[in-house]
Amino acid sequence: MKIFYFIVIFLAQGVVCRAAQPDSLKVSADSAYAAEDYHLAARLYSQAEPTAAVCYNLGNCYYRLDEMARAVLWYERASMLDPSDADIRFNLGMARGKTIDKVVPKHEIFFVNWYTSLVNVASVDEWGRLSLAFFACALVCLVLCVTLRSIVLKKISLSAFAVLLVFTVVGNVCAFSQRYRLLHRTGAIVMDASAVVKSTPSSSGSDLFVLHEGTKVEIKDSTLSDWYEIELADGKVGWIESRQIEII
Repeated sequence: MKIFYFIVIFLAQGVVCRAAQPDSLKVSADSAYAAEDYHLAARLYSQAEPTAAVCYNLGNCYYRLDEMARAVLWYERASMLDPSDADIRFNLGMARGKTIDKVVPKHEIFFVNWYTSLVNVASVDEWGRLSLAFFACALVCLVLCVTLRSIVLKKISLSAFAVLLVFTVVGNVCAFSQRYRLLHRTGAIVMDASAVVKSTPSSSGSDLFVLHEGTKVEIKDSTLSDWYEIELADGKVGWIESRQIEII
């Protein structure tokens, strides 16, 4: 048992030590950004661990360099990692406002929008921590329900247990949705100055419409190596060369 405690303490100290050591690349990138050397800062940030903060700072670098396609790309990546961050959403909106294409999203059923908003309240790690906290509180309420003698307190504890159990399930569902979105990325950004969307996955296909850099699309079919079938937020569908877009 003593050996077990020793191992736990040793691992915990290792975690604390690693947490206390800042990422040297990020520190250097922050210094370059503060000195307004955005080219160097972008290069350093791109080599650091891609956290939400790093992706956000990369978006800021490209925004300062007036490279809106890359700014939108990295703001989108930051938003996927931390969808609840208001600064990321604001800067993403600013970058989108400087792109050429203004795509009006099609209306969705209200409960789909409600569910999406709920999932985006927190990141996958935050949802995981919330779920654990809800589950721990639910267990406490269950123990109280079993041990307390008062009928009224038993009913209150049982009701609290049921509510917290529901919150635990909701938290896990939201965390799963967030993780699934991170692992199965279908969003992409047009990186070329202009890209012709075709009716078929061939250069000889009919031209449907033209997209410009910074426009977000959803990939519907990626089975072909050189062509992707895409869909815009307004419902338009077509084929685009894979080299012209970059997956978020």
